[in-house]
Amino acid sequence: MNRRDILGSAAAGTAAAVFGFLTRKGSAMAESDTPAAKSLGPLKITKVRAILTSPSRSGRYVVVKVETSEPGLYGLGCASFRQRPLAAKTAVEEYLDPFCRGRDADNIEDIWHTARTSSYWRNGSVLNNALGGLDMALWDIKGKRANLPVYQLLGGKCRFAVPCYGHASGRDIARLEDSVRMRIEQGFRHIRIQLGDYGSSQLSTGADFKDAGFGLPTDSHMDARPYLLAVPGMFEHIRSKFGDKIELLHDIHERLEPIEAINLCKELERYRPFFIEDPFAPEAIGYFRALRQQTSVPIAMGELFNNPHEWVGLIGERLIDFIRVHVSHVGGLSVGRKIAALAESFQVRTAFHGPDASPVGHAAALHLDLAAHNFGIQETVEFTGPVAEVFPGSPTVKNGYAYVNEAPGLGVDLNEEAAKKFAPSATTGNWLPIRRRDGTSVTP
Repeated sequence: MNRRDILGSAAAGTAAAVFGFLTRKGSAMAESDTPAAKSLGPLKITKVRAILTSPSRSGRYVVVKVETSEPGLYGLGCASFRQRPLAAKTAVEEYLDPFCRGRDADNIEDIWHTARTSSYWRNGSVLNNALGGLDMALWDIKGKRANLPVYQLLGGKCRFAVPCYGHASGRDIARLEDSVRMRIEQGFRHIRIQLGDYGSSQLSTGADFKDAGFGLPTDSHMDARPYLLAVPGMFEHIRSKFGDKIELLHDIHERLEPIEAINLCKELERYRPFFIEDPFAPEAIGYFRALRQQTSVPIAMGELFNNPHEWVGLIGERLIDFIRVHVSHVGGLSVGRKIAALAESFQVRTAFHGPDASPVGHAAALHLDLAAHNFGIQETVEFTGPVAEVFPGSPTVKNGYAYVNEAPGLGVDLNEEAAKKFAPSATTGNWLPIRRRDGTSVTP
């Protein structure tokens, strides 16, 4: 037998041995994996319900709980709509619950699309929040079944934790300065500065509409001119006190006419803001083209968006620098990750809205923050006291970074007995009117 025959015979023998080993091992694996395969078989949705709780002054939380055919396995999502919690609850329990029962909880994408079109009309805040809560709960279930945090299902971490910006405000410059200093001492490197409430309404005087008996006594007053004069001075003072060691952000909150917002952004450019938020209302997004031509100040937009027609064009034309959607308002984690992926292709970063979301909703945004390469910054929310009691495993904040609970799923649970102690007030919640001197209402 020559050398080639010897090598061929050896190779054939080795191949046969390997094949036999793999066959035996495959049979053994098939047998040993059978129970696991059964446990990961079809998982049916048995109930979808909404739980209302208000353990903090600002939170009217609507938590969606999806129960399944596997005893003890459930998922939590956030459908919190602070101004319309009862409407969101109704949408969850009267419409999504009967629609979802009996469906396979693993099929998140299919459930999202079919549930979205089940109302025929779509892309509204109430239905999107209900759908967003359902979607997050299904991702929570999938993470629990995989025994992994949700960010692992999204591709794993791009960063060790999530950088956040803190809020600093004061009715005058001295108190604002103190607030900024406190945030720096807490470890924040990004700080949003506001001189009083949005629009610095405390600077406005002479509410003639109140003297005329127009509107209600509870309606607020804000004129544009005092605010426009105060904001550049606010930036100049904070920069002179703290230099460039911190990033400064500011929220116009849509309370100006578009041309006023454009001129203000141009004036603020010299103070190097990290971003200016919501210069225009969603109804005025056509002005972003003019704004981009006039200034290079970074712009964040999207807190009130709930329709793809609002964000696709702005991202695709690179008219904004940060997309700031509220994850439940756009329809949940499934939509949030698609928005992040779209934005990455156009060098737009994420800066998801934080307030008004329950710890469950905030956790969903943070899981996406961890996995999105084009993450920019996250608006911080700190859950302490009664909120942490109601929601074990809530995200935590330390030295300007937010951390998720590393438990499988979204990592946040709900203590329903504790939640009952914090029933929302009888008032359903409204965004109260803000008016100009003559009584004209101001957005948002």
